[in-house]
Amino acid sequence: MKPFLAIFASFLFWSSTLFGQNNQTAASPAPEQQESQEPSVNLNDQSDSFSEVETTESEVAVPADEEIASLDSGNTAWMITATALVLFMTLPGLALFYGGLVQSKNVLSVLMHCFAIACLASIIWFAVGYSLSLTTGSGKSWIGGTDAFFLQHLSIENLNGDHPETVWIMFQMTFAIITPGLIVGAFVERIKFSAVLIFSGLWLLLVYCPVCYWVWGGGWLAEKGVIDFAGGIVVHATAGASALTLAYMLGRRQGFPRSLKPPHNPGMVMTGAAMLWVGWFGFNAGSAGAADTSAGMAMLVTHISAATASLVWMLVEWRKTGKPGLVGIVTGTIAGLATITPASGSVGPLGAIVIGASAGFVCYYACSIVKEAMGIDDSLDVAAVHGVGGILGTLLVAFLGVEGTLGGLGINAATAGEQFVVQAQGCLAAIALSVVATYLIVKIMSPFIGGIRVSEDDETKGLDQSAHGENGYSLN
Repeated sequence: MKPFLAIFASFLFWSSTLFGQNNQTAASPAPEQQESQEPSVNLNDQSDSFSEVETTESEVAVPADEEIASLDSGNTAWMITATALVLFMTLPGLALFYGGLVQSKNVLSVLMHCFAIACLASIIWFAVGYSLSLTTGSGKSWIGGTDAFFLQHLSIENLNGDHPETVWIMFQMTFAIITPGLIVGAFVERIKFSAVLIFSGLWLLLVYCPVCYWVWGGGWLAEKGVIDFAGGIVVHATAGASALTLAYMLGRRQGFPRSLKPPHNPGMVMTGAAMLWVGWFGFNAGSAGAADTSAGMAMLVTHISAATASLVWMLVEWRKTGKPGLVGIVTGTIAGLATITPASGSVGPLGAIVIGASAGFVCYYACSIVKEAMGIDDSLDVAAVHGVGGILGTLLVAFLGVEGTLGGLGINAATAGEQFVVQAQGCLAAIALSVVATYLIVKIMSPFIGGIRVSEDDETKGLDQSAHGENGYSLN
């Protein structure tokens, strides 16, 4: 933990006030955003409408800048529930999904990676992550402020909109937990545990926090009007781009691509995928920031997209291999969930069908391109499913979100073309930062830990025993 303590110490800056409360579209939207007709309302967009306005005896409202926020118990209850659902996605959903896909001699190492990252990301988020991602104290368009370091500003009475800021901090923490957790799928079965911890901590600070601020904290992409309701750019594009880069730098597993063993426990894979599906309702519907119509629509389109992508993936696989597989259909589920994520606040049910079908088809063939055409051992298809899916959904929302188009609820720009340009800029910026930062992190940390890859003997033995001294299964 010494590298992380040094990082925390370098960022330590005490102050008594917090200059802004934020959420997934920025607490202080730019003038052009305030004037736009945004259909998908998430927490920051709703904070004003949530506030109860003091009135005189003649029921005349006071000016907007004098509105006083009050706690809404219903919305608070929903946000607490959504927070638990998103954490459930990582622990145990993602851990089981990834764990079932590897060989039995590596299952515990995958569970350990996911669990340790969840703990590490939680502490980083408390110390500096929340402040750098979702507060505007810096006055800059690329990174947040320092006033909320170690949550020094926080009191039990603080509100974010109409629910406690404590709940908002925790909700956003679960996003910071699962994002580096997704990258685990790219380096399973061959990476040192120390490298996992160091990489994940630095990546959270250098990639996730800045991109989160750009999109959700009031940064330059928020000012441009980018649409990313629940994390197509912030979560999936960043994780996918970094996963591909790290897998390339780490090298292939023994036996890749011709003699790899199949997933050791497809039943575990399906169980994890089902947990992810259920948890994703907190991920997407929770990003509305309230128990309202926006949350309801987000939940509906999320489910429809996942179901559609699952069936499309299954049919494509069935036609190509002659048999429909359980691992295939649930991988399609994850592709559909990742692809609808950025658009879940802007599209209607018919749009969700299009997104889900596109996800099942495009992500299926993206897996082949990455592993066969590019020759990169992205072991559990993080780049092809999460990266490609998140980017695809981020771009499609520019067209499917147009009001009146297949039930679209509206976009921020005047035309679909203008919105597409903004969406593409967001994707390219996130990908560029992810690739460069991942490369630099690996190059810098490798000499200090003797390389990031385990020895051939340890890889053959399996990481459960060689790294953790335990076995996933014991037959007595």
